[in-house]
Amino acid sequence: MTVEDDLNWRVEQACREGWPAATETVVEGWLMRRSGGRIRRTNSVNPLRGNRAGPAEALASAETFYAGYGQIPLFRVPGVAGEMDAVLDQHGYAVEGGTIHLYADIDAMARVRDEKVVISATPGEDWFGARFRMSGYDDADRRILREMTGLIVGDRAFVSCEYDSEIAALAYGVIRDGLLVVESVETDARFRQQGLGRRTVGSLIDWARRAGATAACLQVVADNVPGRALYASLGFNRELYRYHYRRKAVAQ
Repeated sequence: MTVEDDLNWRVEQACREGWPAATETVVEGWLMRRSGGRIRRTNSVNPLRGNRAGPAEALASAETFYAGYGQIPLFRVPGVAGEMDAVLDQHGYAVEGGTIHLYADIDAMARVRDEKVVISATPGEDWFGARFRMSGYDDADRRILREMTGLIVGDRAFVSCEYDSEIAALAYGVIRDGLLVVESVETDARFRQQGLGRRTVGSLIDWARRAGATAACLQVVADNVPGRALYASLGFNRELYRYHYRRKAVAQ
């Protein structure tokens, strides 16, 4: 395995651990994740590093696993392990949610420290309230997000930035295997284009640097142009690989 391959799989694992699922079952080198709700990452099949069962076997196992929960199977197909695409093409699984993995050495990133950005090891009710407001979560997704944050292992920080006495931007980060995983970056639509997202994520990176992280990574939807511009301004200048989801079309 090359150095590049090793980094890709380290990032793959760190990002997965940065947003844990309620149920995770390994079947012959494939990780079946389930939390319920609408969040794709925690309700999808993921390839694991090393030996894996073939695509046809993985498809059969996944369809059986998710049928037990009354869910439609969803596959997350990363560029580092794209063998599922061909068999999913044959079984009517459509492509959605193209996403990019970005990476940067932490010492090469912009140095931003804003004393007005609040940093906490646990999410408070104000953080949750702002996250729910910005994302339009329903009751099920609110419950799932609360449960998920309680499952996170490792050094973590929940950050927020206020504007007009309310949280206008937020994020959280987890350090796994020396990597800061940046997650849940949101800026209230009313307060965009004012640098609040940069102050918030920059302060998170500063926290991670002081906590001993050596690099940072994140996932951003490919067509999220403002988000990609924000991350580029902070030094996320290296694209590692991309992934997409495959969902089986359901007859109407």
